[in-house]
Amino acid sequence: MLRLVVTAALPIWVALAPIADASEPSHHIWDPDLKRYLTEEEIGKVEVYLTEEQALKLLFPKSQNIKAEELRLTPEQKARIQERIGWKFPEESFHAFKAETNGKIDGYAVLQETIGKHRPITYLVGVTPDGKVSDVEILVYRESKGSEVRKKRFNSQYEGKTVLDPIRINKDIINITGATMSVRSVSAGVKRALVLIDEFYLTPH
Repeated sequence: MLRLVVTAALPIWVALAPIADASEPSHHIWDPDLKRYLTEEEIGKVEVYLTEEQALKLLFPKSQNIKAEELRLTPEQKARIQERIGWKFPEESFHAFKAETNGKIDGYAVLQETIGKHRPITYLVGVTPDGKVSDVEILVYRESKGSEVRKKRFNSQYEGKTVLDPIRINKDIINITGATMSVRSVSAGVKRALVLIDEFYLTPH
């Protein structure tokens, strides 16, 4: 039976609340490309596909224990990670998970939330003990278009990627027509998750 262990300082965090809720007036979201505020139809509704627990069970179906951990970045770590992934981010801590069975590590996961075109996409990136993407599961999608990123025929292309792969559109990731921003967002998050796992668990400093 799966047992989810949480460190005392870290509650289970399920990112189901959107940063800009669909119930808010559309004038809260400005589209610089269209140069106008978005309509309710363009904003789209919040689609919750999986809870955090459901996604973890998909990533680690046979693991006995899954320990939730908070990865807090020092300024030096943050600068190093930003340099490695090639872009800057505001976050200074991340929610991660370490799955184990009989004391053996089954894998890791990082809960990501990156902006698609207008609003954040919440997803888990699973990583094998040797630093390869094992799975990507979309938990919450908040855009009117581009939800195809949750389908396996798309996100299976991340499987096996490592920190040495570019993980970029037109490099090693095939785009989805009409969903470029969502694909770019998820790809960037996958790259960041790999580097975070590498920094905290796989590479001694």
